[in-house]
Amino acid sequence: MRILVVSDLHYTLKQLDWVAASAADHDLVVIAGDLLDIASIVAPDAQIAVVLEYLARMSERTQLVVCSGNHDLDDVNALDERAAMWLAQAATLGVAVDGARLDTPDVLVTVCAYWDGPKSRDQVGEQLAADAALRQGGPPGRPWIWAYHAPPDNSPTSWTGTRHYGDDALNAWIDAYSPDIVLCGHVHRSPFAQPGGWHDRMGSTLVFNAGAQIGPVPTHIELDTGAGSQGGGGGVARWSSSAGIEEFALVGISTRDPGPEPT
Repeated sequence: MRILVVSDLHYTLKQLDWVAASAADHDLVVIAGDLLDIASIVAPDAQIAVVLEYLARMSERTQLVVCSGNHDLDDVNALDERAAMWLAQAATLGVAVDGARLDTPDVLVTVCAYWDGPKSRDQVGEQLAADAALRQGGPPGRPWIWAYHAPPDNSPTSWTGTRHYGDDALNAWIDAYSPDIVLCGHVHRSPFAQPGGWHDRMGSTLVFNAGAQIGPVPTHIELDTGAGSQGGGGGVARWSSSAGIEEFALVGISTRDPGPEPT
């Protein structure tokens, strides 16, 4: 299975163009938050309208998962806490958004909202607990992936260059449920600033943060669960940025063998 991971596009239209053009080459595209830009001169409603057009185009080409980030919060939810309420419109396009799951024989993806208050945080915790039970009863060998905008605290994926800027609630949930992979964003510089990085292992869980860069091509990660690094077995993660391409072996995660291609 080929998965494309991006985050923190911040209404950069050329980067959205690139993701839309690349979508069909992947079985799944995950956008891990911050599609909008609160600092933009473009009004939020106008940004939302344009981004929804891009999401519609992507969802016609592949399976699409989008979780919210802090820049995406536009209204209050039923818990009276700020949330990305506009993503409900993306759900009508077939996009798996905040609070939803993508449940297929090949992968289980839990899509987590960017919580902005204790009630929304608790709701995410309940969602993860429910999907942990679903994971136990699902097809054997499929990876469980979380789309969650903020990286865990005290991880290379949350290093800003001067300090860690992560979410310790995520640390606790990883300890409790041990997903195979967490896909995040939020901290743009972590892959570029030592001792930061674009990947981390927390117990049996792999955490990835592609970071962000300027220019027409976003930093991005491609997860290929069917290809080995340099000819080896298992899967591989490839991080691409202006700094070049790096690889990391997906050792120890669940992968489902789809069997031979039908004839």
